[in-house]
Amino acid sequence: MPLRNKLMNVSQKLLENRADAEDVVQDAFLKLWRIRSQLDGYRSVEALAVTVARRLSLDMLRQRRNTEYAGEELTIASELHTPDNSLAERDAVNCIRRLIEQLPPLQQTIIRMKDIEGYEVAEIAEITGTLPDAVRANLSRARKRVREQYLLLNKERYEQG
Repeated sequence: MPLRNKLMNVSQKLLENRADAEDVVQDAFLKLWRIRSQLDGYRSVEALAVTVARRLSLDMLRQRRNTEYAGEELTIASELHTPDNSLAERDAVNCIRRLIEQLPPLQQTIIRMKDIEGYEVAEIAEITGTLPDAVRANLSRARKRVREQYLLLNKERYEQG
């Protein structure tokens, strides 16, 4: 329980919602309880607890963001849903996927983590072992390359059709 206030502060700063922060802290304590027999193997249980709370908070933010976007997409989709639009959208998504697959491996990883999975730049830097500035530069290059190639392909299709 001495860690509760610290974990609440970490979670509340990220989530900006006390009730959600309390849920995260409770989940963090449950996770720690489940591995209680292994806690002696950690140098700092406090650091572990803070890391668990931070990651749970970030997961909750991602889930919240995905839920909000899903609701917006559903509204837009219902207004614009026609067979032609669905086919065009599916073709565009497949085309962009193929273009992403042609990027260098690091750029592929970064653009997928940022734009598809919703990771933050700092998280991507930590996971990929690169600096945040390098993540931003690679992301910018990847987006620019995909955009240029997509526009070029569409221009060619327009000229042929």
